[in-house]
Amino acid sequence: MPKASVTRLIERDKKTLINFVLDIEKYPEFIPFCINSKVHDVNEEEDFIKIIADLTIGKKPFTDTYKSDVKYDKKNDHIHVTNIDGPLNYLENNWKFVEKENFTEVHFDVDFEIKNKFLNIIMTKSFQYGLNKIADAFQKRAENI
Repeated sequence: MPKASVTRLIERDKKTLINFVLDIEKYPEFIPFCINSKVHDVNEEEDFIKIIADLTIGKKPFTDTYKSDVKYDKKNDHIHVTNIDGPLNYLENNWKFVEKENFTEVHFDVDFEIKNKFLNIIMTKSFQYGLNKIADAFQKRAENI
């Protein structure tokens, strides 16, 4: 059951970063091991944006696709993601954005369990390293948008 979190200070305003995280279809352009993404549905309400999307991750020939339910809470500047389908027993991740003077503090945490117990053990050992690589990719891209 890999679980980890990272916090980054990014020299961008909060709204730009939130929109950047919600732009799921661009993830394959910069996230390590993200091969494809597809948004199936976007539903914008007064206080929330709800997105159903697929991410295909891995390294060929070992890839898998999981479907996620992404909810952006506009009032609290919080993005919550859970899995709907795919190789995970569960997935829960959270993005929180706190705007400071010249930057935004971004908190990201993730907790998941892969259905394949062997892969779950491997991921538990190396997950913090992988999460840092993903956070590095997000930060580098965000600073260049």
